[in-house]
Amino acid sequence: MLFKGFDPKALDFLQRIAKNNSKEWFEAHKEEYEQLILSPSRLFVEEMGEHLLALEPTLNYAPKINKSLFRIYRDIRRMGADKRPIKERIGFIWWQGAGKRLQSSSFYMHFGAQELYVAAGIRWFEKPMLDAYREFIADDKRRSQLREVLSSVTQKGYEALPYGYKRFPRGFSADMPDVELSLYKGMATFTKLPVALLSDADKLIDTLYDVYEDMLPLQQIVYEITLRRKNE
Repeated sequence: MLFKGFDPKALDFLQRIAKNNSKEWFEAHKEEYEQLILSPSRLFVEEMGEHLLALEPTLNYAPKINKSLFRIYRDIRRMGADKRPIKERIGFIWWQGAGKRLQSSSFYMHFGAQELYVAAGIRWFEKPMLDAYREFIADDKRRSQLREVLSSVTQKGYEALPYGYKRFPRGFSADMPDVELSLYKGMATFTKLPVALLSDADKLIDTLYDVYEDMLPLQQIVYEITLRRKNE
């Protein structure tokens, strides 16, 4: 295995970003970023991707920025966006389907100096996905199926997203079984793992594989919903 884990100095580097969050500082320390974070991240994407193909052979991944790797620079042009120019956590995604990676059912991970976050599904729905989701759960049997899968995953100790809405959308009413599923703005499950795992390549890969295997039933339902999406 080419991936050897992340040097603990990578976490120190992210802490230093938090204290010196400017493009000027980052550019002056870009060699450290490439050595401590970017290079091992590329290897990690490949190694984890190869393992995940055993769970879902049609997953997409590529060890490139804006593919399985997220940009280190934050988009500060968006209204309400965090205006710090450099991200203080490193994100990864392995996604299924031909749509936008963040609107495709995926396995996701990010880490910061004090957090290792792991998830599967889609964190928030843009309108085409929200429409497809609501169409899916409008059917009693499909809504019951999703509730059973979500309950099974959370019973294993994983968390579900909080509701994104306070009122039931049009077409849903309080007398419908499992109608609370219509209050979600995204559908995903997540957990947090010890940051110390990052330095042990074998243990990190094995632990993530087990977590993603547990989350797979929900990820697969979300993928089924993406197939109902009318347009991007």
